[in-house]
Amino acid sequence: MKKTVVLNIVGLAPALIGDRTPELARWTAAAATAEITPAFPAVTCTAQSDYLTGRYPSEHGVVGNGWYSREDCEVRFWKQANPLVHAPKIWETARAADPSFTCANLFWWFNMYSTVDFAVTPRPMYPADGRKLPDIHTRPADLRAELQQTLGSFPLFEFWGPRAGIRCSEWIAEAAKLIERKHSPTLTLIYLPHLDYNLQRLGVSSPAITTDLAAIDRVAGDLIRHYEAAGAQVVVLSEYGLCDVTTPVHINRALRQQGLLTVRDEQGLEVLDPGASAAFAVADHQIAHVYVNDPTKLGRVRTILETLPGVDAVLGPAEQAARHIDHDRAGDLVAIARSDAWFTYYYWMDDARAPDFARTVDIHRKPGYDPVELFLDPAIRLPAATVGWKLFKRSLGLRSLLDVIPLDATLVRGSHGRSDGPSAHGPLVITRRRDLLTRDHIASIDVHDLILGHLRS
Repeated sequence: MKKTVVLNIVGLAPALIGDRTPELARWTAAAATAEITPAFPAVTCTAQSDYLTGRYPSEHGVVGNGWYSREDCEVRFWKQANPLVHAPKIWETARAADPSFTCANLFWWFNMYSTVDFAVTPRPMYPADGRKLPDIHTRPADLRAELQQTLGSFPLFEFWGPRAGIRCSEWIAEAAKLIERKHSPTLTLIYLPHLDYNLQRLGVSSPAITTDLAAIDRVAGDLIRHYEAAGAQVVVLSEYGLCDVTTPVHINRALRQQGLLTVRDEQGLEVLDPGASAAFAVADHQIAHVYVNDPTKLGRVRTILETLPGVDAVLGPAEQAARHIDHDRAGDLVAIARSDAWFTYYYWMDDARAPDFARTVDIHRKPGYDPVELFLDPAIRLPAATVGWKLFKRSLGLRSLLDVIPLDATLVRGSHGRSDGPSAHGPLVITRRRDLLTRDHIASIDVHDLILGHLRS
């Protein structure tokens, strides 16, 4: 099979390639480009699962970045175990055709316990004293020590949170090059998240993203040169495009006001109790899976959602089937926000009653996606000193809540999740193999066969 590398530049869209991305613009000029009809929902875990399996969520089961488990009555986001993807992956198909095939997966999701030959994925350590320590999970296991001894500890706090920036994409790129020099995999999958951060903080229209475009262009250009010098074919793609937003939609608060959502009091703070709720929403950018535990209230819940300002559409079973998201993990209803709106997970009516994790970066405990984690609370007068003091207390073994995240959803200026935005701001795929990319548009599931085509010829 022919050596192939896929660079997943999150948030890259046709409208962003040009003078501000000279490396990518030069490379693209001699390549074929197609717009990708986005996965639905157009979010990381679903898009990547579409690409790697060639199937829709109705088959592979990844209906979002997180979902409600009806079995244990818990919401979980950012799960990592590969068996959660219920379809064969591209590396399994390729290996069956050629036993000498090898694959390296760097930070694409559901990478843990997969059947790739070389895997690297974030896996923080959580000591019992409440600390969160940067770390990674790798396959083979000894790759973990080799990478971090060579490149330094994975910059977890720059992978997500208020400090998220270019350094984590640079670290991933250097890790990919190290694995290439030592093992030369047949297929290498590389995740470069940098653009996503300020596109959510500032919005697509902000002139300030010029700096972010230049930074990721430099990293991508370096990787393209490195891999092409090694005789590899390079495919550049993105998972989704973003759009400017101005309106947060508090969907759970609307359900609570109608007496459908239940909370549990824990030391004066409120925690969502999904198993006891007649209905609640799992918010994921511009999509929300709404689970209705009391079937007699399904019609009432649908009416509430359809009349909620900021909601564009509500999908029942038939509409979900048409969007290929009809799976047991999906909500009984799926709400889609207006193009200028997005869904918060907020369910409390009074910020003083918000759970303690609401003001922290806690992607696993929150029952929904929270882009406000990208911001430091502007009400903190000396943020560096405040964070430093809290971390110092932790270093002494004292308990200290790192509660520096605001509860102001209006700070968020960019979002995604819908699959019908302007094509110039949607996901794309670029390759110099013009013979393999002959159409201007392809479906999200077609990416699988496009990559496989590169490997086979």
